[in-house]
Amino acid sequence: MQSSNIDIKLLESKLILKFYGELTLFTISEYEKRVAEITYDAVLSVDLDLNEVDFLDSAGAIFLNNILNICNKKNIVLTLFCQNHETNTMLELVKKQNLSSIRDSDEHNKNILYQLGEYSYSLISGFLSFMFFVGRLFSVMLGSFIFIKNIRYKEIAFEINDSAIKALGIVMLSSFLIGVVTAYQSAYQLKIYGANIFIVNVMGLSILRELAPIITAIIIAGRSGSSYTAQIGAMKITQELDAMETMGFDPYLFLVLPRITALIIAMPILIFISDIMGMLGGVLVAYLDLGITPELFIDRFSEVIAAKHFFVGIVKGPFFAFLIATIGIHRGLMVKNDTQSIGLNTTRSVVESLFAVIVCDAIFSIIFTNLGI
Repeated sequence: MQSSNIDIKLLESKLILKFYGELTLFTISEYEKRVAEITYDAVLSVDLDLNEVDFLDSAGAIFLNNILNICNKKNIVLTLFCQNHETNTMLELVKKQNLSSIRDSDEHNKNILYQLGEYSYSLISGFLSFMFFVGRLFSVMLGSFIFIKNIRYKEIAFEINDSAIKALGIVMLSSFLIGVVTAYQSAYQLKIYGANIFIVNVMGLSILRELAPIITAIIIAGRSGSSYTAQIGAMKITQELDAMETMGFDPYLFLVLPRITALIIAMPILIFISDIMGMLGGVLVAYLDLGITPELFIDRFSEVIAAKHFFVGIVKGPFFAFLIATIGIHRGLMVKNDTQSIGLNTTRSVVESLFAVIVCDAIFSIIFTNLGI
């Protein structure tokens, strides 16, 4: 077997490309650089000599097909010299499947209107796909409420343990640290005006109404929402979802609904624990930095913080949970048959979940403010 190499010659208006040895994924990277440096301004014909090629894989065939496409676009006559039947078969297969990476470079030639239209179409189609998913989900939920026996209690309990109970540690630690940081920053300003006791007001309102629900939702979106995408996506790649449907099991009933139900049940509990840990951080800083005892802090808290602020944060939980779970699972169902798609959709599920949670929180703030709550 000869060593892999390429010989490039330019004879007046004729370009000669002669390849030696193996033309594979591991060898074409250097060839691509050298071919990309060629200027075709004075070239009228190209001779592509593959007689000395010992082995050609699909990546190498795509590389050669790109050269053919370049010649066709520039109206250059290309002559192929190849006596190897296997090499010719691979080239014909790639040509029939239209496998060419030259279209990647065409992305730079699309004008702004084309790109805007393409982006808008992807957004609209993605939104319609999500609406179809939500519609089917609600139909399955309605059927479960009508036929109680269809509810998967064991699966829901398992998902509560996996998505919520196992996340308690990180939720508690994060909420405690957020409480400490918020109290410390507030205490620094309050000491200037001698209003130390008002740290209770600041901590009670900020933690109960906003920080605890948001921090919990962010942690769950990054932990449980992404795991939903990865799990469902892996099951789709391994065709487990197709196997379930073939055996007569509805994936929405056995996989989707238990996860969403579990997260809706668990999220208010996690927010409640987050409230406690955030306030503990505030109590600690108030005692160490402002000299406010825990007893005084609790007495002041019961006087100035109404119960409605606690319920405002708790009410957000099921809505945040529904958004995180549905987006995560929907992204899992959109995974294509490659591992790269899992990573892409997992990233998108986290980003979209966080965006949806923030938008939902803003809507709640507007509604509660207008209602005077």
